[in-house]
Amino acid sequence: MTAKKDAIEKELMNMLKVKSEKLLIIAAAVWLLAGINILRLGVIAITETELVAALLAVGVVVTFLLFHMMFAKLVGKQSNRIRAYGNEPTCAFAFFDVKGYIMMAIMMGGGIALREFGIIPAWIVAFMYTGIGSALALAGIGFFIHYLKRGKSLTCPVTKKTRLA
Repeated sequence: MTAKKDAIEKELMNMLKVKSEKLLIIAAAVWLLAGINILRLGVIAITETELVAALLAVGVVVTFLLFHMMFAKLVGKQSNRIRAYGNEPTCAFAFFDVKGYIMMAIMMGGGIALREFGIIPAWIVAFMYTGIGSALALAGIGFFIHYLKRGKSLTCPVTKKTRLA
């Protein structure tokens, strides 16, 4: 019975393996979809707040720039890590490392808790989620660009930093 169970587990693990370059597409899809969802929540919060439009716009831009710089660095680092896998088939969930999954869980859990328990006002949700969502979506596009231009150099249009894709 153990040999049969081991064979089933091995087959299941093989089903979850993809070419390592495809991890960049998986990362792009996950980050883009997460970004769009958070951006959507931010836009909903904007419609529910009476905050002055100019103040809201400044908040969105500042939040976007701060998180874009953080996420751009993370996209480069994770793309380098994925590239280091070479051509070996890799687990489809390896688009993040353990630290990345922990950070994602903390950010998601914290964001949901802050919003659902009303710990932060709607106007903060409005500009934070809109800025973070935009930066996350752009990070998803960044992963896709890394996939398209793998092996070539690319320059971030926002930070002007050049790195290997």
